[in-house]
Amino acid sequence: MRLFSATLATETNTFSPLPTSLDAYRESVFLRPGEHPDEHPLMCTAPLWVARRRAATENFSLIEGSCFAASPAGTTNRADYEFMRDEILGQLRAALPLDGVLLGLHGAMVAHGYDDVEGDIIAGVRDIVGPGCVIGVELDPHCHLTVQRVRLSDVVILYKEFPHTDVVERAEEVLDIVLRTIRGEIRPVMSLYDCRQIGSYPTTLPLMRSFVDKVKAMEGHDGILSLSIGHCFPYADVPELGGRILAVADGDKARADAAATALGEEFVALRGRGAPPYLDVDAAITAALAGNATPVVMADPADNAGGGAPSDNTTILRRLIERRVEAACLGPVWDPIAVRLCFDAGLGASFPLRFGGKTGPASGPPIDAEVTVTGLARACWQSFGPTQVPLGDCAAVRVGGLDIVLITKRTQALGLELFRNLGIEPTERKIVVVKSTNHFMAAYGPIAGQVIYVDADGPLNRDYRRIPYTRVNRPIWPLDETAPPGLIL
Repeated sequence: MRLFSATLATETNTFSPLPTSLDAYRESVFLRPGEHPDEHPLMCTAPLWVARRRAATENFSLIEGSCFAASPAGTTNRADYEFMRDEILGQLRAALPLDGVLLGLHGAMVAHGYDDVEGDIIAGVRDIVGPGCVIGVELDPHCHLTVQRVRLSDVVILYKEFPHTDVVERAEEVLDIVLRTIRGEIRPVMSLYDCRQIGSYPTTLPLMRSFVDKVKAMEGHDGILSLSIGHCFPYADVPELGGRILAVADGDKARADAAATALGEEFVALRGRGAPPYLDVDAAITAALAGNATPVVMADPADNAGGGAPSDNTTILRRLIERRVEAACLGPVWDPIAVRLCFDAGLGASFPLRFGGKTGPASGPPIDAEVTVTGLARACWQSFGPTQVPLGDCAAVRVGGLDIVLITKRTQALGLELFRNLGIEPTERKIVVVKSTNHFMAAYGPIAGQVIYVDADGPLNRDYRRIPYTRVNRPIWPLDETAPPGLIL
């Protein structure tokens, strides 16, 4: 038995001022066959990593393709996308004959000329391997679960958790179903229910937690092989934006239809109830100062690099400084120039520094302050589940009672190492401000005495009605009050 696996992934914010080129992939994941590390999976590479570990003991050969992945940002350059796609497809063609293909994709990648990058990749794979080869795909739940990619694949499985702590478990599930299909033990069929809604659904909150637990309990019973919840990625202006439910059954399309419909109707009932409450900046700071259980973790989703934001907005930072807040820390602020200046100044130096507010109007004006350099570290990383996410060279600067972490590789707050790399212990602070939507909860939730979500003025608007969509299929909630859901595949 012969399997092929490769990765091509990013999450595209089509409104982002940060274009994505080949250099962005080189800075994140840019690996040729055989170069993937053994220690842990990287961004969207879990199917390859899992298959490599299991190949020797489960009687199949794995042919490894290239793995390309970039941090979320704007639309990928067309020529660069086609170069990476064609490299993988060329490797696939050279690997024939094949029994199965495992693709680690994101699901919300957009390139110039390609609204549905993942659908385009899967179509290319299917053209090469033919109808008899089993194609298994792992996607992020913040994806566009398009009809094309579902029709052309044999099984598609999304992570269930937000924060995404189950990427390896879902990759194991994809591989299991692909192997069982090749061996003739099962015959997966898929059904897709379109919920016609845009929303955010952290699985750390009670409503979504109970919904995900119910979905997981249904799997493995009554012929249901897998169930996936497509949350959607709101910051992309593409036709098939929106939440969808995907059901995979063993040979019984009617059973898959029934499961997708029942869960889709329940997901529709969560409209407007899945996201946490948000406070404006000053109200959030006041609430954090009044909190008795420490640390109080304040999340800034509007400037989340994980959604394609620059991570250099200064609004919350400026108010913390103006209000002379003590025993607080904030990060990350993406500012490679400021980091270099801090290294040039040296540890312990005090000097005037301009930082943040560099990328565009939504970044706010830069901070001009007399800072003290309290930490410097090269080639840093932070953990996120089983993966390590690079931060690049980092600097910590202090303004009054506030410590700020500056980074050179743009990313969101994920692991406690973001602060600990620089000698800042978040558990000892009154307030910890993180630029992230909900992934921070995997590491910061367990240490938080309280979590406050802030509605700041970064580029990721939390009111989806204010996003200037022009290409999204309408009607869709909340852009339209009436948006009837239904089974579409």
